[in-house]
Amino acid sequence: MSTSPTRRATSAVVLTIATVFAGMLGPLQSLVNGHLGTALGDGHAAALVSFGTGLVLMLILVLSRPKTRTAFLRLPGQLVRGDIPRWNFFAGLCGAVIVLSEGVTVGFLGVAIFQTSLISGMVISGVVCDRLGIGVPFKQAMSAPRVAGAILAICATVLVVSPNWSAPHMIALAVMPFVGGLLAGWQPAGNSEIGLLSGSMFVSITWNFLIGFAALGLVYVVRMAASGAHFVLPGTWWMYFGGPLGLLSIALMALLVRGLGLLLLGLASTAGQLIGSLLLEVIAPAAGSSLHLVTVIGAFVALAAAAIAMIPSRHTAEPATLAQPAEVHRG
Repeated sequence: MSTSPTRRATSAVVLTIATVFAGMLGPLQSLVNGHLGTALGDGHAAALVSFGTGLVLMLILVLSRPKTRTAFLRLPGQLVRGDIPRWNFFAGLCGAVIVLSEGVTVGFLGVAIFQTSLISGMVISGVVCDRLGIGVPFKQAMSAPRVAGAILAICATVLVVSPNWSAPHMIALAVMPFVGGLLAGWQPAGNSEIGLLSGSMFVSITWNFLIGFAALGLVYVVRMAASGAHFVLPGTWWMYFGGPLGLLSIALMALLVRGLGLLLLGLASTAGQLIGSLLLEVIAPAAGSSLHLVTVIGAFVALAAAAIAMIPSRHTAEPATLAQPAEVHRG
């Protein structure tokens, strides 16, 4: 029996609302990792804890099943042989940059500025990667709406940091999530390639966490040797939930995309991220910060930038060589 238009419309509304709420997990993860970085006095250590908890959970899931365990243990050999371009194996470095910036900056910037800067960077990255054919089956022409979306994303970043022009160190901190967003464009392509190679996105996500954790851990070991930094674990239980929140967001998006499609999913999840960040900024503001009107305006400008940049170009260029993108995976 066919589904009636009314039922389909109702289903789309329900799924869209669910995606908005799922998108709110991103700001919540940022808040947890930000508080973790403040509690430890070290954003780098906070990123290690976040990636570490996510990695442990994924290893339990993947290694407990023979098929995924075999696929996961085969990846190092495939990396050495170059079965796919080697850069795809290191997409987890992008997530490491984003989670590191959460631990370092959220305690000072607040969730709203962090999320807006991150999303603005991702909008620009998406436009450029679509033009170059990174992570998409066809290159997208640089159309007027896409250029406008990128320009609006820059405007959104300028707006949210404008209250801090007199504090250059705050501007520098806001650059970190923006750079993380710029790097995010190639991460889904790499994760997708690993997923196709291994036959499982669970394996791809686990590899993503492993690479990010290994990179963060290696740099931390160098820090310990050079400056005597000491790694300590947080004593508050909820500070371990950064990684699991990221995994929950990934799982929900994977389920919801089947009913909404990539375009509506991307827009609804972006709306959830920005709405959630503004709510958290009111409920749990960063120490010594307050929610400015321009921050709210900047968040909505970022949402508009994402919506405009998602408009497909009327004409596509030659076919690209990479597979369809997956979600950006944070630790």
